[in-house]
Amino acid sequence: MRARVVVFPIRGRNWAFSSRSSSSSLDSHSSSSSSSSHTAPPSTFKELWNTISSPQQKPPSHSNVELLIDFFANKMNRAWGKLEEAPRGTFKSKIHRLGVKLLSRVKPSEIFLKSIPKEATHVEITYPSSLNARLVRRRIQHIAIRGAVLHKKYFYGSVTLLPATAILAVLPLPNIPFFWFLFRSYSHWRALKGSEKLLQLVSDGSTNQDSSIEKENKGLQDSEKGKFDSLGSPWVLQPSDELHKLLQGKDAESANESTVSEICQRFSLKTNDVLKYRNSL
Repeated sequence: MRARVVVFPIRGRNWAFSSRSSSSSLDSHSSSSSSSSHTAPPSTFKELWNTISSPQQKPPSHSNVELLIDFFANKMNRAWGKLEEAPRGTFKSKIHRLGVKLLSRVKPSEIFLKSIPKEATHVEITYPSSLNARLVRRRIQHIAIRGAVLHKKYFYGSVTLLPATAILAVLPLPNIPFFWFLFRSYSHWRALKGSEKLLQLVSDGSTNQDSSIEKENKGLQDSEKGKFDSLGSPWVLQPSDELHKLLQGKDAESANESTVSEICQRFSLKTNDVLKYRNSL
């Protein structure tokens, strides 16, 4: 599986990172991971227990922790879908609006890292041809390293708060704090795994890639790029003249919303996720 990443400056020295494989669910990674598995994840506690206790039923490359996370993720997505379909003005509709406000506070880097599939064996990085290829690779490595550190810490922090919020289940109201920290635990776990996978892909074969990066900077022909990809490298840098032209002539300090929307439309990105990089600075 190939992950496709688009990178470009969006405001000053800050860059936007987005994946073409993003989807529009409560958690963009859960749907992609479920669709890429040959075996559907368990839907009941009984099925979950049978899968964990029977190695023959366990999907390939799935640990018990991943099975638990996927199980609760599916539960959350189904519950979120019901809230989304609730009639306007009802209590469930108000909870959904509250959830949307909370989700809007999730950092764009977390959304990006969650979109990196754990099954990915290659990553294709598209960037403006005016940028230095070596710098692009270092930026990708930086966001992966930083994400691995931050989301590991936040994952353990969110898990620690789950028992405390679970006590609120005795109240005759939906336990919103518990489900929020459950979602945050899951989200940080996926971002952590995406960080680790991305770092693994862009770090492999670094010695052989140095000379290839220099060739990219000089301008490789399409046939040469294909040969570079066939060498078995887990990552491929794709300079884009079109992306450069879309950014050229705009405000040097910031890409405006119309430019970002045009880039997202051309490269199949989610506009709202990319704009978060610009609006959260």
